[in-house]
Amino acid sequence: MKIAFFSHHHFEKEFFERSNEKHGHELTFFSTELNQLTTSLSLGFEGVCCFVSDKIDAKALELLKKNGVRLIALRSAGYNNVDLEAAAALGLTVLRVPAYSPHAVAEYAVGLLLSLNRRIHRAFGRVRDLNFSLEGFVGFDLNQKTVGVIGLGRIGRVFAEIMLGFGCRVIAFDPHVGSSEVDGKIITYVGLEELYQSSDVISLHLPLTPETHHMIAHKELALMKEGAVLVNTGRGALIDTVALIAALKSGHLGGAALDVYEEEEGVFFKDLSDKVLMDDVLARLLTFPNVLITSHQAFLTQEALEKIANVTLQNITDFQNGAELPNEVHAKTHMI
Repeated sequence: MKIAFFSHHHFEKEFFERSNEKHGHELTFFSTELNQLTTSLSLGFEGVCCFVSDKIDAKALELLKKNGVRLIALRSAGYNNVDLEAAAALGLTVLRVPAYSPHAVAEYAVGLLLSLNRRIHRAFGRVRDLNFSLEGFVGFDLNQKTVGVIGLGRIGRVFAEIMLGFGCRVIAFDPHVGSSEVDGKIITYVGLEELYQSSDVISLHLPLTPETHHMIAHKELALMKEGAVLVNTGRGALIDTVALIAALKSGHLGGAALDVYEEEEGVFFKDLSDKVLMDDVLARLLTFPNVLITSHQAFLTQEALEKIANVTLQNITDFQNGAELPNEVHAKTHMI
């Protein structure tokens, strides 16, 4: 099949080209993001391959359909950037990569937590300036602390296992996983309110759905223990950023480690170092010494990139051959 890759990054091309040796698809790579204004690039292609930063709304889908596109192949697990109902109405098939490397994201979440807690990122910058002072770097032992995990899908479970290795008490909540599905000897299943009130660290591992949008807002932040640390490698809009800033300003929240941001579109995955940041909310977040932000890179390991390439191209081959599509996304799909 002729496939147009949008939002192409140099670090992923070699993995797709290597994996494509056994599939034989015709791949064309565009660095341009896919949206209503760029759908003209899809003319002549049977499918498009999209990244999390692409905006595939109803209008974009309509234009893709007119250009002859039949397949939307997502090289991601998340699909909140696609209007699934519009895709279904147009007869377009949407496929995703449901699991590439839960270890990549879970390990990165732990790395964010460690860096924020022990100020490793700030220490690196300070030493580079020949400042060897230790002032302002006091953290806390993770051992014996209570870690709350919200979302017990593949990533959440791996994160929980890692934190158990640190000697933490792990409590968890998942709206789609019952307490009977959790080993109570290792992980204690609790309600959300108890998790907020009891956790020294809270890590989010949920998809973005209408139900989880801004699930962490003023009320939830107020319930958290004073000095608690919030980690988010899921989706930015799980957290109400304005409420987060208020909790940080008051000193109630101990810190936030974020690999995602609810308004990251147009900012993340770009080099804006010589430009003025137009997002005042993000600019405010970046001023806090107890906030660590990275640009949606938790997935970025060799193993994950290889799995993403293999599954994406196999999805395309299955579609081409009229085979069963286990990774098809429907409007009613629930992702864990």
